[in-house]
Amino acid sequence: MTSKNLRLRDFEIERLGEELHPSPMSSQCFCDGYERLLYHSSFEEIQQRVANNLDPLSFEVAGPRQKIFFDPASIACGIVTCGGLCPGTNDVIRAIVMSLHHHYGVADIYGFRYGYEGLARSYGHEPLKLTTELVSRIGESGGTILGSSRGHQDPEEMVATLSELGIGILFAIGGDGTLKGAGKIAEEIARQGKKIGVIGIPKTIDNDISYLQTTFGFETAVSEAQRSTYAAHTEALGARNGIGLVKLMGRDSGFIAAYTALADCQVNYCLIPEAPFSLPALLADLEQRVRQRGHAVVVVAEGAGQELMTASGQFDASGNTRLNDIGLFLKEKINAHFSRCGLEMTLKYIDPSYTIRSQPANPHDATFCLSLGHNAAHAGMTGRTNMVVGFWNHQFVHVPIALATSTRKKIDPRGRLWSSVISSTGQPAEL
Repeated sequence: MTSKNLRLRDFEIERLGEELHPSPMSSQCFCDGYERLLYHSSFEEIQQRVANNLDPLSFEVAGPRQKIFFDPASIACGIVTCGGLCPGTNDVIRAIVMSLHHHYGVADIYGFRYGYEGLARSYGHEPLKLTTELVSRIGESGGTILGSSRGHQDPEEMVATLSELGIGILFAIGGDGTLKGAGKIAEEIARQGKKIGVIGIPKTIDNDISYLQTTFGFETAVSEAQRSTYAAHTEALGARNGIGLVKLMGRDSGFIAAYTALADCQVNYCLIPEAPFSLPALLADLEQRVRQRGHAVVVVAEGAGQELMTASGQFDASGNTRLNDIGLFLKEKINAHFSRCGLEMTLKYIDPSYTIRSQPANPHDATFCLSLGHNAAHAGMTGRTNMVVGFWNHQFVHVPIALATSTRKKIDPRGRLWSSVISSTGQPAEL
């Protein structure tokens, strides 16, 4: 879905009903219910839509409202975390619990264990009662206190669990697959005519969810990844004709690899899924650089170069094709190439993926997570549903789940970000 095909209705947020209860929050800067933020920041794009008799696209701005839909004393809330680990997940859990309790007075908050499995009674996972005391310091630890999983569960069974516990709002923390699952749950709730809100909090370390400026954990990931590229550069300098090879996360989108290359100017090659490369061209250029400079650092995103290997034909629990290991593939091919050309070389291979994703959030991400959690609670209490709390043009906004999951955000190989990476690394524009 491109912005040319989008209409303002694609940005509209579903609601469970009219907001009749006064908010228990006081002395707050309440958000006007009609306040919106432009999607396009380019004057030319806005001008073009107006010229075509189309309304400018805009997001509903996030924040507390003076009137809310739910009576806080009459509902419980639930939180679920799904997918891979990501710095900041515990911070988001804490922020949601603290806001529901202190801002709205919600007494019962349940944490569903091991992803959507926790919402399916057939798995036997008992919900965890989340209190302010329990979550007060969880942000100091990485991972998620609720556990996580991947896979598909029956929406009807999950809605039955929500109804049984008197859940009024389900907060789903996860990436593309998790949010699509949350959308299915919202659809089933609507089919049954129930008044249960579903609020998504986007969790993807790859920063690959569309219509969002950034997601939590990404900045921490880049910061930690830079430690690996620093080590790779140090190792490369410490050996004659040394090469440091670092594999980073990035299944479909190479944002972590790209921003790490920009953060560390010692990176000489950045390989991402969006910019296919020729193996002979890469090896030839790498050989030339090593002969001239005596060292090199190569960063590769895990989803890059998959077309160079035989497809695995296997799928993970989320239905994604299992990737081949591009890091080990390049390690083997680089070693073989230098052996054939008779140039002695030392290669050090670093894969910090699990180390990076298990870290606690850095201060910037922790602050970001706090705001995400608070705004998720505000949105849920006003009866909004089937939506994601997003961040756009440095403001928090509401994004329909269908819009956020309509396509995967990727680096434009002809855009300014990739041009900056090419300028920083000095690698050929076409490999």
